[in-house]
Amino acid sequence: MKTRIETDSLGSKKIPADRYYGIQTQRAVENFSITDIPLSIDPEMVMALAMVKKACALTNRELGVLADDKCLAIVGACEEIIAGQWHNEFVVDVIQGGAGTSANMNANEVIANRALEIMGHNKGEYQFLHPNNDVNCSQSTNDVYPTALRLALYHKAQDLLLAINFLKEGFQEKAFEFKNVNKIGRTQMQDAVPMTLGMEFGAFATAIGEDVIQLQQTINLLLDINLGATAIGTGINTPKGYCNKAIVNLQIVSGAPVRLAENLVEATWDTGDFVQLSGALKRYATKISKICNDLRLLSSGPLCGLGEINLPKMQPGSSIMPGKVNPVIPEVVNQIAYDVIGKDVTVSIASEGGQLQLNAFEPVIANCLFLSLAMLTRGSRILKTKCISGITANVDKCESFLNSSVGVVTALNPILGYEITSALAQQAVLEGKSIKTLLVEKALLPVEDIDRLFQTAMG
Repeated sequence: MKTRIETDSLGSKKIPADRYYGIQTQRAVENFSITDIPLSIDPEMVMALAMVKKACALTNRELGVLADDKCLAIVGACEEIIAGQWHNEFVVDVIQGGAGTSANMNANEVIANRALEIMGHNKGEYQFLHPNNDVNCSQSTNDVYPTALRLALYHKAQDLLLAINFLKEGFQEKAFEFKNVNKIGRTQMQDAVPMTLGMEFGAFATAIGEDVIQLQQTINLLLDINLGATAIGTGINTPKGYCNKAIVNLQIVSGAPVRLAENLVEATWDTGDFVQLSGALKRYATKISKICNDLRLLSSGPLCGLGEINLPKMQPGSSIMPGKVNPVIPEVVNQIAYDVIGKDVTVSIASEGGQLQLNAFEPVIANCLFLSLAMLTRGSRILKTKCISGITANVDKCESFLNSSVGVVTALNPILGYEITSALAQQAVLEGKSIKTLLVEKALLPVEDIDRLFQTAMG
């Protein structure tokens, strides 16, 4: 294998001649063999890093600290990365020490070596264009990495918003389809009062619709960035007027309405928006897990459980029990939720663990948030397409449970009073008779009033 020699402050290393990354990336690969998951697993992060580098190069040229030819070459390399090229060169582990320095240097080196080629030079000929001096000009990992992370999360969260709305529509469709399916509602796993299956599914739709609003409000916080803060928020090594120009250029490059944080020292160490995003994801995960629990209960059986609904049959459910089919889609969404909830704990601890003017643990925060966003997005879509859309109602089972339940007596309280209705409920359980049958036998109400009251109880 052909190699080239690169040198940094710690010495020299051989780098594969055909690779665009350089010596600092190589050191990171050797130091952080943790997850075997490279930075390229999150294309949004790779593209966001390139967007930041492009915006900074344009700003540096405008302010006279970067030559035109270098700027054009850097911008060209960044545009290729933004378009999806060279992502396989982003090889550092997603979990890394150094507060993201390895990720930033991976970007600097790939962009520098590709820019060198654009200029007509060879990889590694940094005397013509340097990863630190030119690509990283007026920057620090401490403003580049968190800015790129917030930008990437902002863009990735848009997919989850679409997926939640997609799932919400699925529940709304079923709410309409099941609007006339009468059933018994349950509290604490006991019979409660009458409702319709449509109401149940309508409540599912409303519950996750609330999370769309919460998530939209939360991701808006990600737009406050610290680009130009450099090392600790003081803006050291930046030319006059750099911050505001860099923000405008990043708005144009990324298409996101980013804005300069109010206090750059605070913004360089504060990860509160990441904690809030993680909390919003946990909230949504908790809700859809609860809904999936309900779906599994409502479809249990099919003969010896509730069996009020039928889930689509996706695959055989047992290697030993013929004909058994399991609720595998709700089960997998449950597991996604458990993982997201666990990652929220990691994000909280990593955020709290930062010291003084920087949080060194943003890489693990980033990994947790990217994974949670990806799993919830895919899980929501799978839940809609492979489960919700194919659910059918067992109308007769729902009606049977309703007619045999004592829960309907609640609707009689205003007319007969609590004492009488309580006695009716006890007698119905003891004798195995329906409430309606007992009302008729005891002539407590005219038949037409009984039917009207039961219908009113459905809401």
